[in-house]
Amino acid sequence: MTELAEPLSVPVALGERSYDILIGPGLLSELGQHVAKLTKQKRVFIVSDETVWDLYEEAVQAALKHADLTAYVHTVSPGEASKSWKKLGKLLNKLLDEGAGRDDVLVAFGGGVVGDLAGLAASLLKRGMSLIQVPTTLLAQVDSSVGGKTAVNAKHGKNLIGAFYQPKLVLADTALLKTLPARELRAGYAEVVKYGLIDDPDFTAWLDQNGQAVLDLQDDAVTHAVAVSCQAKARIVARDEQEGGVRALLNFGHTFGHTLEAANGYGSALLHGEAVATGMVLAMRYSARLGFMDADAVKRGTDILARCGLQTEVSRLVGGPYEVDELIDAMRQDKKVRAGRVPLILARGIGKAFIHPDANLDDVAAFLSEELQQG
Repeated sequence: MTELAEPLSVPVALGERSYDILIGPGLLSELGQHVAKLTKQKRVFIVSDETVWDLYEEAVQAALKHADLTAYVHTVSPGEASKSWKKLGKLLNKLLDEGAGRDDVLVAFGGGVVGDLAGLAASLLKRGMSLIQVPTTLLAQVDSSVGGKTAVNAKHGKNLIGAFYQPKLVLADTALLKTLPARELRAGYAEVVKYGLIDDPDFTAWLDQNGQAVLDLQDDAVTHAVAVSCQAKARIVARDEQEGGVRALLNFGHTFGHTLEAANGYGSALLHGEAVATGMVLAMRYSARLGFMDADAVKRGTDILARCGLQTEVSRLVGGPYEVDELIDAMRQDKKVRAGRVPLILARGIGKAFIHPDANLDDVAAFLSEELQQG
């Protein structure tokens, strides 16, 4: 592997809560020195999942040894089931048992589940300890590790118990993606495509030509894709940290996607990125139904996702069959639903997403019924 001479650095400008996202291969070896800058303690607390820790324990411990740091490691089972109130309480009690405090550093080392769980724990422990995100999946590197959203799931829906809590640093080591299964890479790629579809038609065009190079993890291509994605998210988060307005655009495809995940019981049969990919297609098709987006643009956006092996037909999506009533019931749990109307992120074309504040759930139900009968 050819390492970049210098990692790319993307700033997230949030005043006193500002931090950098460092992107490139080989960054894991620098973890110890970054932790040491944030604490006077000779220890660090790490949350990871069992699969990731088995792969990278030796490398992480070596990086920490260079900074003379002792690691207190907590692992959870892979998958959405670990994003629960029960697992959060168990983690917090363990951290307290070990004496963790506000002057310590917690490292979230893993994918989105670990990042969300550890991030929320860091926000709550004695009202806040320093957090470093080390995302190990493509999805986490371009999305969940950036922006400060932390949460666990409730029986009523996904990410309903959470807080906004910014990390001190994000280390996106693209070399860690080499161990990801192809399916996980594709799921993460869906979130990369999302940034182009929201407001960057030039990036969409670049992905149209270079998407396979990203999925093949060619260093220059994947580093560029992660950097552009992080720049897009950082730009939006800097304008709207707590989702009072424009940040909602980052949910393009997610309202539909989250309902699919909820109907699937957040099980491993359906990955988050897979649900979002289908959700973005549904959002584009619903945009066309309302007269906002033309058929050619919908086809182009759909084809970019389909060409990399992501499912674009809800009737064929894994984890099904899905039922309209089940999906609408899940959608009603959205915390923004009011009086039978739900805000959706729709589009007027490629790179022209907008907030449609009051979609009629009855019409959405009719639309989903038609989509479920396709194919």
